[in-house]
Amino acid sequence: MRQNTFYVLMSIRTSNGFEIFGKFNLGNKREAAAEVFRQLKGTSKVNEKTVLTIEMMEMVKGLPQNLHILGCTLEDLAYNCKIITKETFKLRNLKQA
Repeated sequence: MRQNTFYVLMSIRTSNGFEIFGKFNLGNKREAAAEVFRQLKGTSKVNEKTVLTIEMMEMVKGLPQNLHILGCTLEDLAYNCKIITKETFKLRNLKQA
């Protein structure tokens, strides 16, 4: 049985719409991935003025399902990258039992 994988995607608005420019693999544990996403800065009010977004996505049977999205400032995005990197390190190295 194949496990679902959770990702955080970073996107920027271009003249062609939003384009993904970054992707973090959060592993296959839903609660751990959700806990990382809960720590991220941004607003759930994404509209036509939003330039940067960060999304939590789950791959289910090879198909992406968006779970959450936040609109971010550049400062939010920098903070979020720091949190994701720190938490990914902990998930991969410190919480293995």
